[in-house]
Amino acid sequence: MPGFFMSSDRKAIRLKDNLMPKEPDKVISGLSQKEAAARLEKDGFNELPSQKRQNIFSIFLRVISEPMLLLLIGSGMVYLFLGEVKDALMLLSFIFVVIGITFYQERKTERTLEALRNLSSPRALVIRDGERKRIAGREVVKGDIILLHEGDRVPADSRILSCENLSVDESLITGESVPVRKSEADGNPVNPRPGGDDLPFVFSGSLIVSGRGVAQVISTGIYTEMGKIGKALETIKEEETLLKKETDRIVKIVTFIGISLCIFIVVIYALAKNDLLGGFLSGLALSMAMLPEEFPVVLIIFLTLGAWRISKRRVLTRKPAVIETLGAATVLCVDKTGTLTLNKMELADIFSNNSLYELNDSGILPEKHHDLMEYGILASQRDPFDPIEKEIKKKGEFYLKNTEHIHGNWNLVKEYPLSKELLALSHVWQSPDKEDFVIAAKGAPEAVLDLCHARKSEKAKTLGTVREMSEKGLRVLGVAKAFFTESSLPNKQHDYDFEFVGLLGFIDPIRLAVPEAVKEAYNAGIRIVMITGDYPGTATFVARKIGLLHPDDHITGDQLSRLNHQELREKLRHINIFARIVPEQKLAIVNALKANGEIVAMTGDGVNDAPALKSANIGIAMGERGTDVAREASSLVLLNDDFSSIVAAVRLGRRIYDNLKRAMGYIFAVHIPIAGMSLLPVIFNLPSVLLPAHIAFLELIIDPACSTVFESEKEDEHIMQKPPRNLYQPLFNRGIISISILQGISVLVMVFLIFIYSLFIGKNDVEARSVAFTTLVFANLMLIVTNLSWTKNFFQIILSANRALMIVSGFALVSLFLVIYMPFLRSLFHFTFLHTDDLILSFVTAAIAILWFEIIKIFRKI
Repeated sequence: MPGFFMSSDRKAIRLKDNLMPKEPDKVISGLSQKEAAARLEKDGFNELPSQKRQNIFSIFLRVISEPMLLLLIGSGMVYLFLGEVKDALMLLSFIFVVIGITFYQERKTERTLEALRNLSSPRALVIRDGERKRIAGREVVKGDIILLHEGDRVPADSRILSCENLSVDESLITGESVPVRKSEADGNPVNPRPGGDDLPFVFSGSLIVSGRGVAQVISTGIYTEMGKIGKALETIKEEETLLKKETDRIVKIVTFIGISLCIFIVVIYALAKNDLLGGFLSGLALSMAMLPEEFPVVLIIFLTLGAWRISKRRVLTRKPAVIETLGAATVLCVDKTGTLTLNKMELADIFSNNSLYELNDSGILPEKHHDLMEYGILASQRDPFDPIEKEIKKKGEFYLKNTEHIHGNWNLVKEYPLSKELLALSHVWQSPDKEDFVIAAKGAPEAVLDLCHARKSEKAKTLGTVREMSEKGLRVLGVAKAFFTESSLPNKQHDYDFEFVGLLGFIDPIRLAVPEAVKEAYNAGIRIVMITGDYPGTATFVARKIGLLHPDDHITGDQLSRLNHQELREKLRHINIFARIVPEQKLAIVNALKANGEIVAMTGDGVNDAPALKSANIGIAMGERGTDVAREASSLVLLNDDFSSIVAAVRLGRRIYDNLKRAMGYIFAVHIPIAGMSLLPVIFNLPSVLLPAHIAFLELIIDPACSTVFESEKEDEHIMQKPPRNLYQPLFNRGIISISILQGISVLVMVFLIFIYSLFIGKNDVEARSVAFTTLVFANLMLIVTNLSWTKNFFQIILSANRALMIVSGFALVSLFLVIYMPFLRSLFHFTFLHTDDLILSFVTAAIAILWFEIIKIFRKI
């Protein structure tokens, strides 16, 4: 077969072609350094354009571009212009808090992703100017000659010029866990595509698991197979989340109303009181009171803290907005290799002496199977890199320890490599006494039986066993042995008198936590769909092992290619297994599921998964072995590649959304008394109650802080027994809005009544304002408590209060105490000293305004 060797001066690669004996040996000196530099200048670096990293300035612009934050900044600047410096600084300081939180999360995400860039630029051994040079993979150019050995990561798509026993793991590109054989280019035109045996190409990002070779680079960077998939991501448009759209819509409506009322009040003050500046300040106070800047702020805080909580489960949230979608996921599309399985070959079953044996951890192996393990080890490298040979050596030494079947002192005399003509290899060993040679062979069962010159009946019987083992999801290898006494070894394996020893069955093990995670997903109403590049038999076996529904029904890639979009949509209503799928088809499956109204979560780790990851509602990439392309296309990254973490993330997603719904309802409710107490005094020609400092107090101390209280509340114990929520159902449905309005109006009525009562009994403007504001603060805190749970009563919530509630309540009460009883702050807020009876009156009034909701909890399930 064609081969390669180094010249004696190790400065050039010589290709010897036995098929062309009349031609002299070919010497390859590779590109010159000058040629390589010119091509690098022309084609660019051999790397994929990674996601543009956000600098501090871009993050700042994105944060302040939020409509409500812009309005808040505008309000603060107006107060600053009017001389209300302290009020303006309080408002603007809140903006910096939000920006700070966002900066922290963004930088943490970027640092974590940077730590995961383990495949960004592998080193490459090339021939340039006739000399071997090891360079950064990003500097490889088209036309370079690269040398490939076991353990190398292929730096660019290349055509194989010569190879020996070359086997490559292309799972990151094709999704197939089994390495594929490679052969030399023979001059015939072949389409360079990954996957399949005996093709003369290797591809960027794949791993050499055995053998060696010489190849010529045919494409680099975005022109590689990996690059083409990455480039396809640019055509997939990411949609803004529904919650974000709904929040923005509500904010715009309320903002419009607030601005309109602001203008209305300014006009009234100017015409009725001839006080344009006072009208402007009162109008601005009203617009601030109605301005629901907490909506986007709470959304940011919930998603940011949610991302932090999920990260504690070893899940990195790259796009915090996806957290709102987690609880609505209806379909989870999973890639088998490396997601449901460990992506490693484990020796599970062996067959010899007409007996099939399933290996276990006892360390006991029946004597009749010792020969099979012995010759399996001898047919492997002494210090193997190939994962299958590593597994044979590991299991063989485990079961054969302290026996005569381990031969550490034998010498390897000759190797017969795997070839296209014979899919088996042999090792010739000699013992220290040098009496005779022992030959061990392993390879495809058909090839090994051919080496043994097996009779037809024996061959049929053995291949029947091979089929039985394959149906269990096993990859099967045959093992044979031979002895040779002559001093001159033959040139071909067929010249030995081989005896068939047995079969080795390898399986890609299921992750231990997967079956339970699948069961929990089904209980939560989430459907599981397996999409894999592997064979249907293996996919079906894995589906049965993990408890997938309808494991016998499947569609192959060839069948799928003959379906139009509508037919695929129909098939997807009951098919859960897709085998022999190529990357473009994964994307088609995800899009068809979305067209059926499903909310799709897609897991994957390879480049082949990236388009589907980006198109899915929730893209979940594997962090330990995933590619940068997959991680950057995803919304979530599993840092430990643990499938069960997905279910934990879904649980947290549901909890976050439920708590967010209650927090938003509270914010909606609390703005009614704040806005009302800014508007009613104007309408009834009464003294002002809420000044800018008061509104800033409520917004900066209580409202933002309460979002942490709601966010910290634990989930309902039956949250994973409920079906996924309807993603398209608005957060503010009729029930939520009705309760929020009712709560807000009741607080407004009671606060306004106590303000009127205080004026009626002879209190001055400042005293009445102090009592009304204190009542509003008490009512605000009670609104938080009663809305924390719509099933528990007020006192149950207090008894099981989370730590955040205690901290926020204590901080709010201490702050209220300071602004009432500290002279400097009391003067700043335009308050007066309150007596004990005033505090009791305020507290009782606030309780009357809130506790009626507890009665509704009993009779109404929200």
